[in-house]
Amino acid sequence: MKGVLYISHGSRVDETKKEVEALIADVRGLVDAPLQELCYLELAEPDIAAGFEKLVAQGADDIAVVPMLLFSAGHYFQDIPEELEPLSEKHPHVRIRYGRPLGVQERLTNVAAGRIHETGKEVNSDAQIVLIGRGSKAPETKAATKLIGRQLKKKTGIRRVEVCYLAACEPKFEEGLYKALQKTERPIFLVPYLWFTGLLIQSLEKKAEELRSQGEEVYLCGYLGTHPSVAAALAERAEEALFSTREPDIQVEESKAWWI
Repeated sequence: MKGVLYISHGSRVDETKKEVEALIADVRGLVDAPLQELCYLELAEPDIAAGFEKLVAQGADDIAVVPMLLFSAGHYFQDIPEELEPLSEKHPHVRIRYGRPLGVQERLTNVAAGRIHETGKEVNSDAQIVLIGRGSKAPETKAATKLIGRQLKKKTGIRRVEVCYLAACEPKFEEGLYKALQKTERPIFLVPYLWFTGLLIQSLEKKAEELRSQGEEVYLCGYLGTHPSVAAALAERAEEALFSTREPDIQVEESKAWWI
């Protein structure tokens, strides 16, 4: 029997877990699988082992593992496979199909562009975008985020887009923001290319409020969240993994995955 195991990162913020659960509730209705469970890599329960075992206990012997990640990086290449390996050894009769992260998709960039318009501020070529990625040590993360920046420039007509990161990559968020503040174009839209709320979003909200109190036209846009396009993209990754014809393998060659 087919099953799907969605693996979210996890957060200490209760609202994050509520958002993840709301998204998966929408995705379940889009995916043709009788068994679907949600689990977390860290910081929340159930963990990966508990989610996997629950599917097996319900009769799943063909499980699509769907990482709820925007890009392929350390969690995708190392952390999740390390959690799955002993489960695969414990249940050799269960076929594991390892799905892909969402990657760069135009419909997701459309969501980010829409979040800019949702601020209610005028969007024209005289504005600026500071595109904020989570960051990772994987080179494909920077390549993907820069591509999204180019797509946002084309979709919004905003000519100046600064790309920066919250961790592990350069330039850091503070550097990208400082660079934008030195320019004359206003308003400045801070666009977090993040999936859910959490401590990082809270810190960005605080920074935007601080700058506005100083008279700067800086506005934090919404994150991707539970937008229907995001649900559709995740459901597509689940269906893709469920019905993949390739041999089951939880190991992925990093050198071939810059684009996912």
